[in-house]
Amino acid sequence: MTSFDKTRFLGGKNLKAFLDEKVAAYNTPGFIKDDPISIPHQFSRLQDIEIMGFWVAMLAWGQRKTIINKANELIQLMDGQPYDFILNHQESDRQAFLNFKHRTFNTTDTLYFLDFFQRYYREFDSLETAFLRGLQPNDQDTKGALIAFHDFFFNHPNAPHRTRKHIATPARKSSCKRLNMFLRWMVRQDNCGVDFGLWRGIRPDQLMMPLDVHVERWARRLGLLNRQQRDWRAVEELTSQLRQFDPVDPVKYDFALFGLGVLERAGL
Repeated sequence: MTSFDKTRFLGGKNLKAFLDEKVAAYNTPGFIKDDPISIPHQFSRLQDIEIMGFWVAMLAWGQRKTIINKANELIQLMDGQPYDFILNHQESDRQAFLNFKHRTFNTTDTLYFLDFFQRYYREFDSLETAFLRGLQPNDQDTKGALIAFHDFFFNHPNAPHRTRKHIATPARKSSCKRLNMFLRWMVRQDNCGVDFGLWRGIRPDQLMMPLDVHVERWARRLGLLNRQQRDWRAVEELTSQLRQFDPVDPVKYDFALFGLGVLERAGL
C-alpha cells in the first residue's frame, strides 16, 4: 500500500467519493464468507437469523475465523435449528452447552442466553420488539433503544451480573460496537445481499456506526474522528460526520472503514 496523503481528501466531496468507492467494493456477497455475518446467512427463517445473528455478534471479538467456528459450534449444539431448539428444549438439554466458551464468554453467559431466548420467543415473534421498547419515532438515533434493550435483557431475578459485560449500553458510555453491528445487519436495506434489512421499525438513518479498532484507526486517519476515547460519544461524532455524506444510510460506510482496516486492500 502506498503512503497516505490526507490532503487528497480535504474538502468532503473527494472523501465521499473515496468512501463510496470502498463501500461498493466491500458491500458485496463476496464479503460474507469470511465475516461473522455468514452465520445468520445460513438461515432463511426470521427467528433463526435473529438468534444466530445476535449471538454471533455478541461473540464478535478476536479472529473472525474463530468467531465463525464458535458460532457454528452453537448451531450444532442446537441441532441445526436454533429457533426450534430455543422454543422446545428442556432444561436438561442445556447440559450439552456446559463446555461452550469463547474468550471471556463462559458457561454462565451461555446458559443465560438460552434462558433469555426461550422466555422471550415464547412470548414474542421477533427480537425487534425488544429493541423498539426504547425507541421513539422522532429519535435521531438508537441510543434509547440500546439502553432499554440492555435493561430488558437483564430484567430477571436470575440474570448473572457477569453477563452484563457482554451486552453493552450507552448508559455506561460504551461504544456498543457489537450491538450496533447487529442492528446494521437487521435494519439496513439495499440490493447488495450482505445486510438483511428484515426489521422495519428502526430506520437506517437512526443506526450508529459499529466502532472497533479498525474502523477507529481509519476514521482518525481520514479526519472523521477526533475524540480520543473509543466510547459512545466517539460513535456519535463519527456517525454525525458520515451523515453528511449520506443522511439516509450513514452506516453503509462501515463497509468502507472496516474494509480498509481489515481487508487491507485500500489501494491508496
